[in-house]
This record gives sequence, structure tokens and C-alpha cells, in this order.
Amino acid sequence: MQLVPDTRNTIALEQGEVLDQQHLPGAQHILRIRAPRIAQDAAPGMFAHIRCHSALPMRRPLSILRTSPEHGWVEFLYKSIGTGTHHLAEKRSGEDLSVLGPIGTPFSPQQERSRPLLLGGGVGIPPVVFLAQQLAQEGDWKPLVLMGSEVPFPFEQRTSSFLIGGIPEDVIAGMPLLEGWGVPSRLASLQGFSGCFQGYVTELAELWLQGLEDTQRNQVEIFACGPTPMLRAAAALAESHELPCQVCLEEYMACGVGGCAGCAVRLREDGRDTMRRVCVDGPVFDARKVNWDAIS
Repeated sequence: MQLVPDTRNTIALEQGEVLDQQHLPGAQHILRIRAPRIAQDAAPGMFAHIRCHSALPMRRPLSILRTSPEHGWVEFLYKSIGTGTHHLAEKRSGEDLSVLGPIGTPFSPQQERSRPLLLGGGVGIPPVVFLAQQLAQEGDWKPLVLMGSEVPFPFEQRTSSFLIGGIPEDVIAGMPLLEGWGVPSRLASLQGFSGCFQGYVTELAELWLQGLEDTQRNQVEIFACGPTPMLRAAAALAESHELPCQVCLEEYMACGVGGCAGCAVRLREDGRDTMRRVCVDGPVFDARKVNWDAIS
């Protein structure tokens, strides 16, 4: 089985049609676009570069939430926090959008690690949901998804139907979409949301890892996307348990296709520092190679 496609020569420029846009609390939006080629080629961790308005020369990178290759659509979850995304939030069904993608190197689960632990925070939730979708379709994995947010979650929370060892009994909120795929989930927040773990998502992950037997823990691989402090904590968590960890980094970018190097980050490879572009060399990197002191 091969979850990770060859991403060379797969970037397409499509004139996508807006199929639906949901407006959610916390200035969050879920945008569905018809873009058949991108839907076919996208993999978890990859993103698309969208022109939000004809008057704005710079595209905006949006992480892919999920896809339907069969029906040719792609979904994005984003926050409207600037001029471009505010324009994007005004788009209605039937309008066109210029979409460039899919871009980047996706997550690459190891076959011998059958218990993927997926950690998502804030606008870093989309790649985690997309990865969960792919793993559920394969059926050979036992993924667990833990998500954190300090604004209302961009989906309805329901009591999970899955019992999860190591998780406090009062932490019962999950994501219905994931549960429908057969993927257990739990939520974390410092905002006092009902049924959520009152703390950071990495703290909840630590409790779960401590509840595993050694043989079970050795089957875990961590995948994380979210704010830099969360990713730094996820990397430290993985290191403390001697587990592999892949992180999906977020950086401001201009061209999105590797030409400007404006999104470069510092890695440690083969004993020396090197610069890599988040857009095409990433956004997914081995957490052990990231120079966390050089990332703000």
C-alpha cells in the first residue's frame, strides 16, 4: 500500500467553482470548491494556493480539509483574519475561484506503526482530518485524533461512542465526522467547553501514551499540525517517548511553488544546518530535523 503519491508534476491551475460555504463561530469558514484534478491528486498535508479576489495579486495558502475524488470537490477550513480571507468569506455558490494545487509534501505514515496519533490545533485541524479520512479508508490502521482549539470548534461536538484508555472519563466530546469513519477522537481546550479536556492537546496525548503498554506504544507515530508552540510541544512529546513525529508547518508564503524562498525554515540534516522551503520541501517535516529555536 502507498499512501503518499509522487507529487512531481501534479500542481494544477484550475478555475474552481464554489459549491458551498459555511460560516462558523470564531470567523471560521468551510469552503467547498469543485476542482476535479486537485481532488484527485491531493494527499493529507498538502495545500492549495487560492486567489481570493481579482484585485489582490497574492494568493492565500489554505490547508485541505478533505476531498471527494469521485465527485471532484475539495474542502478547506480557514479563518478570515485579513483582507484576502475576508474577500474569500464573501464568495457564494456558483462563483469562480482560481485554485493552484495541490502543493507540498504530504504526511507519510510508516507501515510498521499501526497506531497513528493525530494532533490538530486551531487552523491546523484540516490536515489531521484529511489524514484520518485516508487512514480510515485503508482500514489497516488504528488512528486516534486529538484536537485542540481556543475558539469554538468548527463542527458540532457530540459524546464519543468510543472508550479510550488513559483518557479521563469526563473527557467525552468528539467530532461526529471522524466517529462516522470509525476513528475515535477527543477534544481539548482551555475555554471550558463541555466534554473537553481542560488543557493542551499535547497534555491529553501524554495521558493517552502513559496508558499504553510498551508494545502498544511502540506502534505509535505522531502527526501534528497547528500553532508553532503546539508543534514544538508535540516534537518534545515524541522525543520523550522515542517516537517518530511528522509536523505540518505553517509559514507566510508568497509564490507557493518554491520560487521566492520566502517561506524557508531552518532544519538540521546530516549534522549541519540547511534551509528548506515550507511550500514545496514541506509543509510536512520530520520533527527531529526542525530547528525549533529558529522558528517563532
